[in-house]
Amino acid sequence: MGAALLFGVVGMLRLPKAAVLASPSKKFKVALPETLPAGEAFVPPGRAVAVYRDAEGTYAVSTICTHLGCVVKANPEGFECPCHGSRFNADGTVSRGPAPRALPWLKVQLSGGVVVVDEGTTVPSGTKVA
Repeated sequence: MGAALLFGVVGMLRLPKAAVLASPSKKFKVALPETLPAGEAFVPPGRAVAVYRDAEGTYAVSTICTHLGCVVKANPEGFECPCHGSRFNADGTVSRGPAPRALPWLKVQLSGGVVVVDEGTTVPSGTKVA
């Protein structure tokens, strides 16, 4: 019986290891530059999110195109998709297709002067935190 247990344990040690890659957290902190003009997008490096601050509060918009999932680029008028030319206003609404719907707004919280964005949670368009 002891030999069977030993062979069983040795056999388990030889099983392949799971190849799981860690992915970044869906929640992350953003320190907005003090000099960020109202209505201008701040895109944190390595994230598909644009964060805005204006007189009404702070909000975040996903920068994943609703057409085919390309990452849109921020510009002074809003966003433009480099894949098929969709254009979005700064609030995420579609100004030119083929994108079928607006860019989703993401949950934002303020914590000690730092913005916390949750890429995994959408909120209704127009939801801002003061």
